[in-house]
Amino acid sequence: MPIEAIKERHTLAELAEKFNVSGVMISRWKKEFLENSSKAFGDGAPEREKEVDSEKLYAQIGQLKVENDFLKKSFKRTGLSWKDGN
Repeated sequence: MPIEAIKERHTLAELAEKFNVSGVMISRWKKEFLENSSKAFGDGAPEREKEVDSEKLYAQIGQLKVENDFLKKSFKRTGLSWKDGN
C-alpha cells in the first residue's frame, strides 16, 4: 500500500477507499517508508566489503588440491577407477 501512495497515481482518498484504510494511516506509512527506505535498500553508497585474505584462500586451495591428489592416488591403488574428468 505505501508503494501505491508513493507512485501517486491515485489520491489518498482513492487509496483509502480501495484498501479500506484511513488516509491518515496511508500518509504515515508513506512517510515512514520514505524515511527508512535507505536502511532497507541502501543509501546509494556501497558498503565497504570485507577484505578477503587471498593468500589464505590460495593456501587453502593448495592444501585441498594436495589432499585430493593423495586420495585419488590411494583410490587408484585399490584397483578401482576414478572418474572426475581427468
